[in-house]
Amino acid sequence: MAKQQKRGLKGYYMTTFLIGLGFFTMGLMDPLYDTYVPIFLARFVESKALIGAIMTFDNMLAIFLIPVFSAISDRTRTRIGRRMPFIVICLPVSAVAFGLIPYSALISLWLLIVLVFILNLFKQAVRGPVVALMPDMIPGDLRSEANGVINTMGGIATIVGTVGLARLMDIPINLPGLGPTTEILAFPVASVLVLVAVLLLFFFVKEKKAIGKVDSDKREPILHSLKVIFGEQDKSALFILLSLLFWFIGYQGILPFVGLYSTQILLTTSGTASLAAGMVGIAYAIFAIPSGIVAHRIGRKKTIRIALATLVVLLAVIYFHDPLTSSMSASLRQYTFWALLFGFGIFWVSVVTNSFPMLWQMSTYATVGIYTGLYYFFSQLASIISPPITGAFIDLFGFRAIFLYGSVSMLIAFILMGKVTRGEPEDDPLEQK
Repeated sequence: MAKQQKRGLKGYYMTTFLIGLGFFTMGLMDPLYDTYVPIFLARFVESKALIGAIMTFDNMLAIFLIPVFSAISDRTRTRIGRRMPFIVICLPVSAVAFGLIPYSALISLWLLIVLVFILNLFKQAVRGPVVALMPDMIPGDLRSEANGVINTMGGIATIVGTVGLARLMDIPINLPGLGPTTEILAFPVASVLVLVAVLLLFFFVKEKKAIGKVDSDKREPILHSLKVIFGEQDKSALFILLSLLFWFIGYQGILPFVGLYSTQILLTTSGTASLAAGMVGIAYAIFAIPSGIVAHRIGRKKTIRIALATLVVLLAVIYFHDPLTSSMSASLRQYTFWALLFGFGIFWVSVVTNSFPMLWQMSTYATVGIYTGLYYFFSQLASIISPPITGAFIDLFGFRAIFLYGSVSMLIAFILMGKVTRGEPEDDPLEQK
């Protein structure tokens, strides 16, 4: 342990980068999927409600598959490790399905739906094991900084996907019988990048070097582990999970609607409106690593609570942005709104980067996957229940209400985080042994 302390994260940069490739692949696929699959579906389906139902299918799968496969990976024992079998099987299948999606959209609706189902099934099954690989390989006291690096890679991938690869959709490629065809190229290119990432992960990340692998023969029954987690006298894990439920309720209630807010309240163009959410993404990519460093110095809980308190205030300010800036020029109103959302992104990434390491700190080698699955269960639950609630608030009180809704959600999360007493590096059960 002393040797690890001296090396710091520098001794794990390559491992962190390689594990981050798993996040990078998700960051490449997700924005392209969210942007273009509805366009492909619209070629066959007129009902926007049906398209929306198909698009929420991945969230429905995620809420069940991520916790289950995360927990199963805890109990998996193979020569190549416990997470790697899921990575080398599920990610390539996801990549192939993803690359074929635009071609299927030229053939039939049913082929498109089958590929969307296969993609989401395997992508959500592998997400938990990919994420759980990081705490397996990185010491507890370095996980906030490592998570910052990995989140930065995910943020960069999102930018690459939306700004770089998306441009390839306008480049025609010649298809037999169809001639020059657009809206295809980004998907197979992203698919190849995912396959390359899998090869790098497989050949250069060795799970035999996992932290705490002395417990590797111990296989906790999944239901028993859940009972222990929720039945503990110390309720820190439960309070973190409830807290993240509310901060994701706030986040998921705001981000899907900032584009509409921009066009309908600030009267921006549709093309410009997308930059509102982009401000959050840019801040996320820039400040993920600094937020991990700050938490390493002042503590994870303190960093998260400061960030949540700031988000409460920021969202309240954004609530009053429209009336307070009504006398300004349209461009100045737009820029101030972007600046506030950029600030939102800074403090949002401070919450996300450090909450996962707090949960992992409470786990053992045998239960890392279960804690990872619980994180995703609560965050995906928020993504399912929050947008309809926010939509109702908009119908009842107008667009500005989403920011007040978000502010209250962050305040509840702040209060719940105050009841958390564990999750700092010194609380890692592996380091107490």
